Amino acid sequence: MIWRHTQAPVITYDASHREFTATAARSALYDEEALLPGGGPVRVTRCIVFAYAHRPGQPWTSRVSERDGDVCRPGTAIAGLVRIAQTRIASMPAGDLTRAGVQEALDPTGRLPSYDVRSAVRTAGLVTVSILLSSPDTAVGQCYRFTRPVAGDGGQGSATAVPVSPC
Repeated sequence: MIWRHTQAPVITYDASHREFTATAARSALYDEEALLPGGGPVRVTRCIVFAYAHRPGQPWTSRVSERDGDVCRPGTAIAGLVRIAQTRIASMPAGDLTRAGVQEALDPTGRLPSYDVRSAVRTAGLVTVSILLSSPDTAVGQCYRFTRPVAGDGGQGSATAVPVSPC
C-alpha cells in the first residue's frame, strides 16, 4: 500500500517504532524566467522521505521530509536495477524463466552482487520471481516480486515489479 502512494524503490520497517519509511527522489520541471537568451525549463530533484506509523488503537500517521541527496542515492540505484530486471524478465523466453535462468540473464558473469534471484515459481500460466536487489555502493537492499504471464509468448511478455518483504 505504501508503495502505491509513494512509488519509492526502497521501503523499510522499524518494528520498535512501528514505522515504515519510504525514500524516493522526486523531480519537477519548472519554467525559468529567461534573463538571457537560451533560458528555459529547469529540472529540480529533491530527496523526499515518507514515514508512516501505526500505533495500537490509533489511526495511521504520516510525515514527509526533505533530505540530502545522498539519502536517496541507494534507492535511485535500486530503481534502475528494477527497470533492468523488469525489461529482461519481460523479454525472456518462457522456458528460461527459472531461478537459474533469470540469474544468468541478470548477471551473466556471476560477479554482480546487485542481483540475488531467490526464487522463480510457475503457477497457472504465471511466473513469479523474487529478487533481492542491492545498491552497488551501499549495503541497502530491497526484495522485489516480478510477475509475468507465460502462456503463448515467445519472449514478448510484460512483467510487473512490486517491492515486498520478506524475500
